[in-house]
Amino acid sequence: MKGIKLFGILAVAGLLASFGAYAQEDNNRDENGKVARGPYLTNGVFDNTFIGLGAGVNSVLEKGYGLGKMGLATDVNFGKWFTPAVGARIGWHGFKDTAKSGALDKANFNYFHGDLLWNISNSIDGYKETRFWNFIPYVNAGLLMVNKDQELGAGFGLLNSLRLGERINLNIDLGVIGARAAAYNMEGFIKRYVGFPTATLGLQFNLGRTGFDRYASVIPVVVPLPFTEADYNNLKNKVAALERENAQLKNKIADLENQLAPFKNLVDGQTYLFQNGRFTAVEAKVASPATVYFDLGSAKLSEREKAHLEYFAGNVVDGDTKLLLTGSADKQTGTARGNQKLSEQRVETVKNLLTKLGAAASNIETVANGDTKNIFDTPAKNRCVVVEVK
Repeated sequence: MKGIKLFGILAVAGLLASFGAYAQEDNNRDENGKVARGPYLTNGVFDNTFIGLGAGVNSVLEKGYGLGKMGLATDVNFGKWFTPAVGARIGWHGFKDTAKSGALDKANFNYFHGDLLWNISNSIDGYKETRFWNFIPYVNAGLLMVNKDQELGAGFGLLNSLRLGERINLNIDLGVIGARAAAYNMEGFIKRYVGFPTATLGLQFNLGRTGFDRYASVIPVVVPLPFTEADYNNLKNKVAALERENAQLKNKIADLENQLAPFKNLVDGQTYLFQNGRFTAVEAKVASPATVYFDLGSAKLSEREKAHLEYFAGNVVDGDTKLLLTGSADKQTGTARGNQKLSEQRVETVKNLLTKLGAAASNIETVANGDTKNIFDTPAKNRCVVVEVK
């Protein structure tokens, strides 16, 4: 009965504290009062990884015999958060059955397992790196070694993670591991099942870069407040100065219009050759190189970028034109390997479209640089393929 009360107290405390944490985080909203969610930029291989160490108590629960006495339990695990809500870990859980449960013998256990983690706090209430309490259900499966014998096991639990700082958390882990009663090597119990309730308290050490960056396609405009009378007068003076400058520009425009009057019969959009004081209309082709851009993580061209490429091909490309396609991906997101593959896919997309528009595949040379040779100053510009006439 004492074991049942202890497990009950720990479970209820974890649940109440987890739900209570939501009340502390109800300020995680955007400017419209809605819960702030993703999408989030991808993280590196070792970003948001962690090592956990813990110790606590366990017991054994067998049908017909009830809950046994408490035994020592220890935890060691390594894991990673792939998104603010989804993570995984692998670990070792060691424990000891210190008292017989019915006719079952005492035994030492080693459970090597893999866990799938779901941060329900970030899923429901939105991601916030500084949240004090995170509520994380999980399921697991693995190999249960009992003395010298082996048995498959599976379980579920609730991980309560309390943030103590950027690099350290306090974890309260409540779980149950299930296996066949054959784990005890008791004849006649082969088809029966036994449960191992466990509760541990430990520390989690966060490795690599912590936290996730939310992807934003629009940069919000920030207006400084308060707006004082002095600020108003300053802007009023600037407007007056700009109006004077505008009047001067209008006079310059009038002078330029007088100078351009002799050329008023030229057609807008037509290219002319000026020679011996005369303008002669000539056919012009679009200048090379051309650049087409892709969305984050995509190798598919938007309709607008397809139109740019079609215009380029219609004015420059024919069956004899030799082209060089250079693809790239921005190094701010993704892994080097993933970005290399993405740049290859982008080059292949442009090549296929150009061949449909009249270019010969044998005359197209392709180069995929991944994220190694970013030539532009912003990530969005480096998600591109540059098309050059050789």
